[in-house]
Amino acid sequence: MLIVSILCVEGVMIRPILMLTLLLSSFIGGCASKTSTQDVDLNTYFHDEHFTAVTTLPTPEDIFTLPEQALVDLKRELKRSQSPLHQPKKMMHEWLADYINATDGGFRYADNLTRTASETFNDRQGNCLSLVVLTAALAEAVDVKVEYQDIGIPPIWDRQGGFYLVNGHINLKLLPADKSNVFNISTRSIQIDFLPERAMQGYSTQRINKSTVTSMFYNNLAAEALIVGNYDRAYGLLKLALAEQNQFLPALNTLAVLYRYKGLDTQAEALYRYALMVSPEDMNALNNYAIMLSVQNRLDEWAEVHKVLELARIRNPYYYYGMAQQAYLEREYQDALSWYKRAIAKADYRHEFYFGLSRTYWVIGDERLAEKHLKKALSLTKDSKNKQRYQAKLHAMASH
Repeated sequence: MLIVSILCVEGVMIRPILMLTLLLSSFIGGCASKTSTQDVDLNTYFHDEHFTAVTTLPTPEDIFTLPEQALVDLKRELKRSQSPLHQPKKMMHEWLADYINATDGGFRYADNLTRTASETFNDRQGNCLSLVVLTAALAEAVDVKVEYQDIGIPPIWDRQGGFYLVNGHINLKLLPADKSNVFNISTRSIQIDFLPERAMQGYSTQRINKSTVTSMFYNNLAAEALIVGNYDRAYGLLKLALAEQNQFLPALNTLAVLYRYKGLDTQAEALYRYALMVSPEDMNALNNYAIMLSVQNRLDEWAEVHKVLELARIRNPYYYYGMAQQAYLEREYQDALSWYKRAIAKADYRHEFYFGLSRTYWVIGDERLAEKHLKKALSLTKDSKNKQRYQAKLHAMASH
């Protein structure tokens, strides 16, 4: 079963973005460091002779272009909000946040195909990536800067056809205007979030740029095309994704998966090895490569790859955390306690690990330990929303 990675977008969208990543796995013993890949000519990994060119693919500009009606509606609402009847005036990024979430004419999350800003505007809904793209386009139209973030959530798995999908997550912030001659009392950024519960979990974040988001978009479209068997379209989209970011691991994985489906095992293996040069412990690359070696009965090589895969797994505290979360959802509470404790043994500074431990103790009736670990979670978090949430739960415990 091939593995495809999906990206969920928080801020303006929070849902999976299809990022095909076959489980790659290669013996990493001889892999080069990431810096050695900078001079690699990625064209050597493309094999146009096996595909028919598709000319109807969106350009990067197409992805973020709004229809004329969207601009008319936006400017009309902005002008109306600036009339004397709408005082006090809001900062532009605050106004835009309200506009996006407006009850009448707003946009809502829907778990469906990835679409451009124009398509999402016309349908008034979209998946996470579609909504992030739309919000970025609206922000650009009114000169509001945005900040994209990759959210470090544990993998969330889904299945479509012959693929396992791994859901990732990104979000979007609207930034206040930065004017040197103006002092603003309210200068906080605003996270656009159609699924606010995600924002409450306090995961680590990493800023990413528009080019990376564009690669994500193309990779999502490619994954969707691959799932329905449109290999030529998938190939063209992946070339566009890698033209934006030539070391974008989800796209490298997706392309390797595509090669496998086309029977191009040699080309897929070369791509797996390149992906593992970029990131020697990439879990999807390791897993997918291991699957390929197993199918080919190359058991000695499979064992070497599997060893690296297991070492990467056991060093990652979020592996144990993910196992704990799954055990909790399945009501295997003693197993959940064991996994949470192992996660804490690897990273005793993560508040969400202690919160998981707390809620599990609460469910099994150990109120003393539930309170103890919730207080620990509260002491570790720096996020104000998490602090409020944990304090509210402590209050509820005290009132119980």
